[in-house]
Amino acid sequence: MEDILKRLLDAEARASAEVARASAERERIIQEALEQARRAEAQFAEGLAELHAPYLRQAGERAETAIAELHRKYEERGRELRALAEQRESSAIEAAIALLLDPRQR
Repeated sequence: MEDILKRLLDAEARASAEVARASAERERIIQEALEQARRAEAQFAEGLAELHAPYLRQAGERAETAIAELHRKYEERGRELRALAEQRESSAIEAAIALLLDPRQR
């Protein structure tokens, strides 16, 4: 009987050691998986800048194009207004001279 109990105690000790080893292995695997996940997340975050770069560049180019177009339209409108002002100036001068020469035209 003593022999059987000794074998059972030895089996229990081996089982406990195996459980402890498996538990340690499980914890190691979990930590390794967490570290891999952290590395993957960091790599993804680094890659975001590279992914955004073409879109930011394209947006900048579009903005520059829009600004150039607005500038062109602004200059064109300025030229139109100057030409109109010159036309009106001539008409205004002629009307003023006519009024000065013949005040009855009022």
